[in-house]
Amino acid sequence: MSMNNTEDDNTGANPRFAGALRELGLGDLLGRIRRFPDATRTAAEAAAAIGCELSEICKSLIFAADGVPVLVLMDGASRVDVELVRRELGVEKVTRAKVDVVRETTGYAIGGVPPFGHRTKTRVLADRSLLAHDVVWAAAGNPHAVFPMEPKELVAHAGATLVDVREQPS
Repeated sequence: MSMNNTEDDNTGANPRFAGALRELGLGDLLGRIRRFPDATRTAAEAAAAIGCELSEICKSLIFAADGVPVLVLMDGASRVDVELVRRELGVEKVTRAKVDVVRETTGYAIGGVPPFGHRTKTRVLADRSLLAHDVVWAAAGNPHAVFPMEPKELVAHAGATLVDVREQPS
């Protein structure tokens, strides 16, 4: 396999993410990455592949807050309420970031964005709902690989602020 391939030789993780894990002293996590032959771009696909609850998936979503990228970590069963994010950040406008912005900001494509190990430093918000689980699963830098982590640890490594930005059922 050539080194410029999008996959790490043995783990299935994106090499950038594998490197970030090693830098954070989390190299042992590389052995716990689960790789799937079919892409798990959506939380539902990932939950089905892992055999876990939808809410045990950690989605890493990039929004533009007054044009500045911000990462929101949300459980897979919930939607982000952009108005709550707007209030939390004290900005005028929050929108979903465009595909190229997501890639430029994180270094990863939509569907494979991990909760940390990004190319640039952004503000990170984590919805409190993630803490309801012992373990959550997040993308390992590509749409075919996920890794498990204790939510509090994940929030800490992401440098996230705990918030309530989940869309409430009407």
